[in-house]
Amino acid sequence: MTVTRDVRVAEPPPGPAPEPPELIFDDFYHAHFRGLVVQLTAYTGDLGQAQDLVQEAFCRAYVRWDRVAGYEDPLAWVRKVAWNLGHHRWRRLRTAELFLRRQRETHVAGPTPDRVALDQALAQLPPKQRRAVVLHYLADLTVAEIAAQQQVAEGTVKSWLHRGRAALATHLRETTEEVRDA
Repeated sequence: MTVTRDVRVAEPPPGPAPEPPELIFDDFYHAHFRGLVVQLTAYTGDLGQAQDLVQEAFCRAYVRWDRVAGYEDPLAWVRKVAWNLGHHRWRRLRTAELFLRRQRETHVAGPTPDRVALDQALAQLPPKQRRAVVLHYLADLTVAEIAAQQQVAEGTVKSWLHRGRAALATHLRETTEEVRDA
């Protein structure tokens, strides 16, 4: 038995397979962004969040584009990243919600009339006197500590405190007289 080979004259010899066309990121992005947003909107229920997730997935693909473009299905990779991001975000939100549910609601009483009067009186003091009074009486700093912090002499701080207390006494006396008159 003899084997003959059929040779075609007009056809070139078979060679390596042609290279697939290069995938350009911009074209890929414009072709698939909207479709992925629709999918993620259905998953998350929020269009804005879906757009953020898909955008983040495309940003991650862009950084690795040399590798991602070589995948058999780059869109599947981007879709998977977007869905994973959505799932992780959902888990973080659920954890935060559970944490907030366990917190006790505390009711804080509003400021007393005396506190309101003190705040108003402090607001009328010059800034340096107010700072000295607040640091000394509310932050419990000594005259020496205030002087060091403000980079002034201790006598200056004592002067601010003396003038501030005198002004506060005047303002608070006026406030109590107004209350009595009413």
